[in-house]
Amino acid sequence: MFFKVAIIGAGNVAWHLARAFEDSGHFVTDIYNRNISHARDLASRLYDTNVTDSSDLTHSEAEIFLIAIADDAIEKVTSQLKVPPYGIVAHTSGTQSLEVVAAHHDNPGIFYPLQTFSKGISVNIKEVPICIEALHQSTEKVLFTLGDSISNEVYAINSEDRRLLHISAVFACNFSNHMLTIAQDILEDHDIDFGLLQPLIVETVNKALSVGPEEAQTGPAVRGDDATVKEHLKFLKYDPAYRKIYKLLSEHLEQHYS
Repeated sequence: MFFKVAIIGAGNVAWHLARAFEDSGHFVTDIYNRNISHARDLASRLYDTNVTDSSDLTHSEAEIFLIAIADDAIEKVTSQLKVPPYGIVAHTSGTQSLEVVAAHHDNPGIFYPLQTFSKGISVNIKEVPICIEALHQSTEKVLFTLGDSISNEVYAINSEDRRLLHISAVFACNFSNHMLTIAQDILEDHDIDFGLLQPLIVETVNKALSVGPEEAQTGPAVRGDDATVKEHLKFLKYDPAYRKIYKLLSEHLEQHYS
């Protein structure tokens, strides 16, 4: 079954989902974005898509209206969005509730892809978990069908569990990536190639996925090597913020594994 989908937004998530939908045979009818040049940029990579900077989509042929914008803008945009009476309106947020959509539309839903997306960086969407929630069973069925067409991993996840997933994802993805940024900064500040850490980074992730992060954890704080921890803290005096982060994480690791 193929659907006609309108996408509200032209950011990273919109870029990846729009292409995935078209690759699976669906038709992306409209791209709505307040900055119409961004909408045109995305539409230029699609088959035959209308672009608009108007939130009035009542004349759209779409059956599904997917809101793929920043979390803090969803409530405002959802309240302004006008769609045909039969239209399913779903957002892609990991944190916003179903009620944010249900307050303004009769067929609300959630279509949350649990992945980090960046323009220009390919993602195998077939391996991306899609978390579905809907107020009505008929809406859930449609969103499941849409999800199944682009991914092998589609799940019914309620709003509370989705929030927990998103919090965990921030630790696993955003915070861990920032640790890599700090590592890169430290090395580049001292003219050392960050690429030297690549095998270690790959092995760390692979081992965590293989035996579990708890079992895979190593390092001076875990083995009680206070002398090394103190030496590192002494070195990091040149950057108080990095020193504070190192100290906090070392203390948490020591407490956790004691």
